[in-house]
Amino acid sequence: MDKVRIGVLSHAHGHSNAYCRVMQDFDDVELVACWDDNEQRGREAAAAFGMEFRADAEAVSDDPNIDAVIVATETNRHAQYVELAAAAGKAILCQKPLATTLDDCDRIIDTIRRTGVKFSVAFQMRQDPVNRMIKELVDAKAVGEIAVVRRRHCINVLNNEAFFTGPSRWHVDPVSNVGMFFDDAIHAADWFYWTFGPAKRVMAEIDNIVSNVAPDDNGIALFRFESGALGTLFNGSTTVAGVNTTEIFGAEGTIIQDYGDAVSTLPPRPPGVAPLRMIRQGDTDWQEFDLPIPESQGERIAGVPRPFVDYVRGLSDEHVSAEEGRKSVEMILGAYRSAREGRRISL
Repeated sequence: MDKVRIGVLSHAHGHSNAYCRVMQDFDDVELVACWDDNEQRGREAAAAFGMEFRADAEAVSDDPNIDAVIVATETNRHAQYVELAAAAGKAILCQKPLATTLDDCDRIIDTIRRTGVKFSVAFQMRQDPVNRMIKELVDAKAVGEIAVVRRRHCINVLNNEAFFTGPSRWHVDPVSNVGMFFDDAIHAADWFYWTFGPAKRVMAEIDNIVSNVAPDDNGIALFRFESGALGTLFNGSTTVAGVNTTEIFGAEGTIIQDYGDAVSTLPPRPPGVAPLRMIRQGDTDWQEFDLPIPESQGERIAGVPRPFVDYVRGLSDEHVSAEEGRKSVEMILGAYRSAREGRRISL
C-alpha cells in the first residue's frame, strides 16, 4: 500500500484534529471524509483538513475508497464505532482510553480478534523520545532491579472554564468519560504498563479537592507490579506548574526525567536543560542524555499518526493492541474502586 486513505468518525476528541493536521503533510496519506453527530463541528473539521463531511457514520466506514478510520468519539462510544469500522474491514486508530468499562474493552478485543483488522490505541507518550529512552534503560537494567517509581501527569484544564463549559465539556461527564483522573491518568498507567509490565494491585485516593466542576480533580494511585516494584501515579487537573516528571529508583542507581509533562503545567525551561539524567552507584556525577523535549503536549500528540500509517502500510508492526489498551483501563478503574471502597484492589 503506497497511500493510506483516512476517514474520521467524530471530532469529539480534539486529538483527532491534531492527527489530521499532521497527516495533511504526509505524502502517503489522503484524508478522505469525516462524520460527526455534531454537524457544525464535523463540517468545520472537514473544511479545515480538506475532507468531505458525511451525514452518516456508515458513509465513512463502508466507503471502499477508505482504508483506515480514526475513532475519536466520546470514550463511552468507542466500542460501538470500532465494531462499525471493523465490520467494514477498516484499520482503526482508537483514541484513548480504550473504553469506559472492561466489558466494552472486551467487546473491542473480541471484535479485533474476530475481524483481524489492524488496530492501535492512540497513546502519544510511547512516542516521546525521552520515554523511549527510559524504557531502553529499564529494559537494559541500567540501574538494576527497580524498587520504586513515581510518575506525574498533570494538565490544568479545570482552571480553564472553556474546557468544562464548551464543546469539550463531555470530558467531565461521568457517563461519557468517568472522570478527569480516568481521562488523563490513563496516559501514565499505559506508560507504567509499557515500561514495567503488569500491575497486580492498587490503592488510591481520588476526589474533588479544590474544585467542583468535574467528577474529580486530583488523585494518587499506588500500584504493586508483578515484578515486585512499587509505582505511584499522581494526576491532577488543577496543577499550575511542575518540573519533575519521573523518578525511578533502582537497586544500583536512579533515573530522573524533567520537563516531560504538559506544557500547560511547566514553568519556563532554562536553556540547555537536560530532559533525562541517570546516576549509578559509584558515579560522582549525573550522566545527562541529550534528547529533544517536545515544546508542547500538542507536539507529542502529533507523534501518533506516523507509526500508525507505517503500521497500516506494513512498514512496521509498532502499535498498541486492544489487549494493551485494556490494561491501563483496568488499572485506573481499579484505582477508582479503591478510592470508593477504601481498600486495596487486586487487578
